[in-house]
Amino acid sequence: MPKYESLPSLKIGDLEVSLPIIQGGMGIQVSRAPLASAVAACGGAGTISGVGLGFGKEQNELDFITASREGLRREIRAAKEAGPGVVGVNLLVAVSNYEDLVRVCAEEKADFIASGAGLPLRLPEYTKGSPIKLIPIVSSGRAADLIINAWAKRYNRLPDAIIVEGAMAGGHLGFSKTQLMAEVDKPLELLVKETIQVMNTNKWTIGKNIPIIAAGGLFDGKDIARFLKLGAAGVQLATRFVTTEECSVSDKFKQMYLEAKAEDVVIIDSPVGMPGRALRTKLVDDVASGHSKRVVCNYRCLRGCNPLTAPYCIASALVNAVNGNIDEAVVFCGTNVSRIDKIVTVKELLDELTQETLDELNRE
Repeated sequence: MPKYESLPSLKIGDLEVSLPIIQGGMGIQVSRAPLASAVAACGGAGTISGVGLGFGKEQNELDFITASREGLRREIRAAKEAGPGVVGVNLLVAVSNYEDLVRVCAEEKADFIASGAGLPLRLPEYTKGSPIKLIPIVSSGRAADLIINAWAKRYNRLPDAIIVEGAMAGGHLGFSKTQLMAEVDKPLELLVKETIQVMNTNKWTIGKNIPIIAAGGLFDGKDIARFLKLGAAGVQLATRFVTTEECSVSDKFKQMYLEAKAEDVVIIDSPVGMPGRALRTKLVDDVASGHSKRVVCNYRCLRGCNPLTAPYCIASALVNAVNGNIDEAVVFCGTNVSRIDKIVTVKELLDELTQETLDELNRE
């Protein structure tokens, strides 16, 4: 069997990512331009989280929508100006200003939009005429099939890639709480196989090369190699990138990751009904015990969120994490956060992942 001397590149349409590794989008304000541009410079695909960039930025009487739009515009420009490489944006379908943010991504010529937390059924409508690559994030082959059929019929286009995210990911998750608490009935390997099968049987995709990207709970090169062997064209990792020097969250946030134990990771209820994976904090414990926090909302950033009944403000809690106000924070994380034991540069992390993956791929 021939030996791998380098990892296969990830091709997304006419984009080529030297390493088959995407740095996942982490909000609010966790994965910003410094992190995304550093990943891009090292050959991976960097991702800016486009959600919540207006929080705390409303200056000169700018409203939240305008502040969010201009915040995203600044982040994309800063990342692109930092140097060459592939940089995209992650957007949640559930945010109230979704269409506005999508249009900014297209205007600023981000390389791709990765979109989940809901089905991005109208995403091509908002990017018409733009070469930006569109990557839906799904948690089942059925969801992938639904998106493919809807896009093909309505817009005569297909996804440029599909991210399949399993239940071991951090942040908001595309599974019910019952599935998550039961350790999920469909591991990521099965979800990836299921989605590849959809590509092979859907009439719109037969003969087309739509890369499948595995995400959710991946940690090291052994994980990456396993999914490449399974047929995935690439992988997405997020949690590992929080403890890099280029990630601009507070030192207290990073320290929580370094000190985390497996039992510190819990499934929380988001105020908008989506379960999420996070580390235990005082706020998380208080909410779990029935002590809700009074919500004063000037944003209405998420569709379906009612400040009158929400037990806490998820946006404020995530901003608190970034700023180091940990007691009042929600600190999202992936299931393997307890395995992280040091802060490294993005280059050191990607070099380590690359070598581990090569070693595993070349193992007899």
